[in-house]
Amino acid sequence: MAPDSRRVLVLGATGYIGSRLVPELLDRGYLVTAASSRQPTPERFSWGHHVDWVRCDVTDADDVAVALEGVDAVCYLVHSLSSRGFSDKDRLGARTVRRAVDAAGVGRIVYLSGLVPQVPREELSEHITSRLEVEEELLASSASSVALRAGVVIGAGSTSFEVIRQIGTLLVLQPIPLWLRSRVQPIAATDAVRALVEALEPGSTLTGAVDIGGPDVLRYPRLLAAYARAARLLRIRVPVALIPTPVAAAGTAGLVQAPFWTVNALVESLHHDMVCRPGATWEPADGGRLLGVREAMHRAVRGEAGTAEAPLPSDPDWTRQRAPVLDALPAPRSVRAGASLAWHRLRQLTD
Repeated sequence: MAPDSRRVLVLGATGYIGSRLVPELLDRGYLVTAASSRQPTPERFSWGHHVDWVRCDVTDADDVAVALEGVDAVCYLVHSLSSRGFSDKDRLGARTVRRAVDAAGVGRIVYLSGLVPQVPREELSEHITSRLEVEEELLASSASSVALRAGVVIGAGSTSFEVIRQIGTLLVLQPIPLWLRSRVQPIAATDAVRALVEALEPGSTLTGAVDIGGPDVLRYPRLLAAYARAARLLRIRVPVALIPTPVAAAGTAGLVQAPFWTVNALVESLHHDMVCRPGATWEPADGGRLLGVREAMHRAVRGEAGTAEAPLPSDPDWTRQRAPVLDALPAPRSVRAGASLAWHRLRQLTD
């Protein structure tokens, strides 16, 4: 089937990766049905009037059945980290979609999952356990299915990058818990989108659980240092003992504008190495190189236009640190970041 006659349903099209994947699919000639759990607002997106929109709650069987009409492949980008009890909701959503896909005879499911540490399952964080449960549900489909497992995605607007950016900008002295020595293998947003597009292509041989990551493996404190270098900030990281994970999670959540439960879940996942498995790692079919951390960070920090690492107007407001009163003042960036955080908290109280 030629791409220009192939219809892809993107569940979570308005999210960070979805909003960057959809235009890439359109450029390649695919027909796209963009699904969102909220009322569609096409004007928010440059591609908004070039797709078919559908409002779809993935836990609602009727919604999913309507969204799947005429669809050849499904890209599942739905996660509920921003709310408590996300695991139950995500598990139900995956089961509902899997059953609907099987009933409709859809040929392909592609899911963006998370890297799974090679430790006993009972030691996994709630966040990673939930990703794994969703993955297992979707891979049980009668459709050809693949779960692409990604760790930290580097790009302006990505939750993991924004936590690094906001902490890295706000704190000149950065306390690092002694237990935070885990290794991570980040992937540039551009390459995450490339992997999804490849997996959605007719005849793709990607199946099962496949890890996707960039060429660099580094410890988390070095990732903070990589941001500081890209942003040209002088920052000092100070090892600190006796900071329990819940305290570190709550403290981080209080210092950034990302949703509290999202940050809490992400920090709890940092106890183990988040790296790709040898022999189960994606290698681009086109043979192209993968972006390293340094280049991806520079793209994200500079907002390099025309790349998936650049911010989009459709990204959530909290990803843009901004305190209007300080816009024209020559204040240090740490002061601006603090003022932006205070402004964000004030808006939360008054909304």
